[in-house]
Amino acid sequence: MIIPYQQLNTETLQNLLEEYATRDGTDYGELEISLPERVSNLRNQLHKQEILIWFEPVEHSINLILATDVPTDQDSI
Repeated sequence: MIIPYQQLNTETLQNLLEEYATRDGTDYGELEISLPERVSNLRNQLHKQEILIWFEPVEHSINLILATDVPTDQDSI
């Protein structure tokens, strides 16, 4: 289920982006990118609709996914 980022309050969205940017496996290669820059990049991708906030109701988990990876039979709330 897609969660429109505009429906989240500012602090919740910031916390979500920071948590995602610091997850294990979010390797940016040899280039060191600061947390504020990573969050800014994610926010820009949300605004451009390149990535979306995805809630998995069965697993009760939330993630950021590429817009192209959204199953076609899913709706937003």
